Amino acid sequence: MLSLRGFDETSAARGGYLSIGNFDGVHRGHQSILQTLVTQSRRAGVPAVVLTFDPHPIQLLAPERAPPALTTLSRKSELIEKSGVDVLIVAETTRDLLNWTPEEFFERIVLDTLQARGLVEGPNFCFGRERTGDIARLDELCRQAGRSLTVVTPITVQGRTVSSSAIRLAIGQGRLAEAVALLGHPYRVEGLVSPGARRGESLGFPTANLTGVSTLLPPDGVYAGLVELPREVETATVAGSPPPRDGRMPHYPAAVHLGPNPTFSEADRKLEVHLVGFQGNLYGRSLGVDLIDRIRDIQRFQTREALQQQLQQDIAQIVERVRPWLPEGQTHARL
Repeated sequence: MLSLRGFDETSAARGGYLSIGNFDGVHRGHQSILQTLVTQSRRAGVPAVVLTFDPHPIQLLAPERAPPALTTLSRKSELIEKSGVDVLIVAETTRDLLNWTPEEFFERIVLDTLQARGLVEGPNFCFGRERTGDIARLDELCRQAGRSLTVVTPITVQGRTVSSSAIRLAIGQGRLAEAVALLGHPYRVEGLVSPGARRGESLGFPTANLTGVSTLLPPDGVYAGLVELPREVETATVAGSPPPRDGRMPHYPAAVHLGPNPTFSEADRKLEVHLVGFQGNLYGRSLGVDLIDRIRDIQRFQTREALQQQLQQDIAQIVERVRPWLPEGQTHARL
């Protein structure tokens, strides 16, 4: 996938089918739109193009009301690429752009800059100044310009319509399994591995302390996760555990502790990740953790031994929870 910043070099994106949106989370609803976009583009032999904006417009218009993001820009790009999209354009959100009328936006971006053959959107798509352009107005503009418009039916999972707001609510209430079902993939949090108190190491369960997480965090608790490590980390730090033969990066089950540590009278909220079977130094590295399910609440234990016993039980449960999410045909040597 070709990734572009802005509209300076858009020749590879012209004449294709286009989908415009924020795509936060790249959830099942987004995936349905992208699948339709790619199918139409392949059939016509033209590029499948996605246009998104950074930052989210609400961060400029009303930052106090801006919801926490579900994906970083890099994660969003990764998920969009997996759908088969040919070109991703990330345009800078400016107040000038936000002041364009729907007609100006359509004329300048869709027709002049990208020369789109057609658009693929969801029924709630809005564009232009103060979001005054809705899907009905977009349909009128497409008809007048001789462009096609495909409106993709919303996706429902377990009777719920998939949306970024529904996923935020589920994550915010700790219902990770529900959020993952709506997303269609694990919920990833990313941060920088920084030095911590190293209590986990003293207990026999070393942890990576993640800081600088910019996306939505669930409530305090213990979560089942999965971590994909770059091959150079695996090779350099875990001798004797060969990487997958097919060249894919190795995956580790992860016990994720989010919140304070009442057993040691620590009140600071921390995000600590224990990679099951991993031995090595990750300090200073960026680490992504795919959260899959919630295991339990934070507890206070009377003794270190009681805590260690609980951690062993947590890890056994976590290993089983993440097995279905390992790449097909890949089982880590330590599982």
